[in-house]
Amino acid sequence: MPKKRAIIYKRFSLLLLVVMLLSSCSKLYDSTTTIPLAHTLDVNHPVHVALLHMDKRLQELSSGQMKLKIFPSGQLGSEREILELVQIGSLGMTKVSASPLEAFVPKMKVFSLPYLFNDNKHYWDTLNGEVGKGLLNEGTAFRIKGLGYFDAGSRSFYSSDNLIKTPTDLNGMKIRVMNSQSAVDMVNTIGGSATPVSFGELYTALQQGVVDGAENNPPSFYFSKHYEVSKYYLLDEHTSIPDVIIIGTHIWNNLNNQQQGWLSQAMREATAYQRILWKESTEQSLKAVKEAGVEIIVADKKPFQESVKPVYDNLKDQEIIKLVDEIKLIGERP
Repeated sequence: MPKKRAIIYKRFSLLLLVVMLLSSCSKLYDSTTTIPLAHTLDVNHPVHVALLHMDKRLQELSSGQMKLKIFPSGQLGSEREILELVQIGSLGMTKVSASPLEAFVPKMKVFSLPYLFNDNKHYWDTLNGEVGKGLLNEGTAFRIKGLGYFDAGSRSFYSSDNLIKTPTDLNGMKIRVMNSQSAVDMVNTIGGSATPVSFGELYTALQQGVVDGAENNPPSFYFSKHYEVSKYYLLDEHTSIPDVIIIGTHIWNNLNNQQQGWLSQAMREATAYQRILWKESTEQSLKAVKEAGVEIIVADKKPFQESVKPVYDNLKDQEIIKLVDEIKLIGERP
């Protein structure tokens, strides 16, 4: 069987299983309600480990009445494809970066603005406060609801051959970005040439010189093995874009108050656990890529912050401007 047909057949088989699981979700008073959840990350990734913890706590809190069925490693498709499955009611939950959510929740683009947060405290005060909670409910018109946030660290530039230390070093470089207009605008403003490429194709794109570099957090840089084809990693930490755990409204609205409470509690505990895992994974990833021969450069952030000022000056969306002002006020609190 040709490889492409085999992949399609495998995904079709998995989707049949998901449909059967969703059928069980509609019987909310059976002994067990199973919610299928798919994501694109490796089983060793902190996100997957935290989702396993979420499933464990959900089963404990519900005394076995609720559980998750997790499909990792892109078994059901790309991040965008999985999100669409949730929207049409063929899947229950997923993990998605806030950037691709911009297409459905325009206000999410605020997280793609560079150097928005002062520090980690400012970041989590925003996510856990009224701003973050409000954004989780913005997608209900598109049949998706945010349950909570996972830490995805800060994104930094890495490159195959050209050392990047200052904004001018990016001039003319083709830098892979997510399919996000905000990410494109940021890289182009600094001076690079933003090039959207799917994450699954990025290793080959770096290897073959289709792009000169990319940007991501340390664990993703490590687990994707991009360090094998990238010699330099600049810790400029230009954006801090959270992961969002999404549930389809077709599932959420059919859960009773007690079930929603169990799931929300499991989400909160998984978030706390994932933050610990993420910190450990970031430290281990930086150590591992350094040992593999990658040169890690700690950036002087000031020139980069200066270079992206036009991104803020050119903001026209009044709702985004209002969110930026609210987030800045959060950062000024003691």
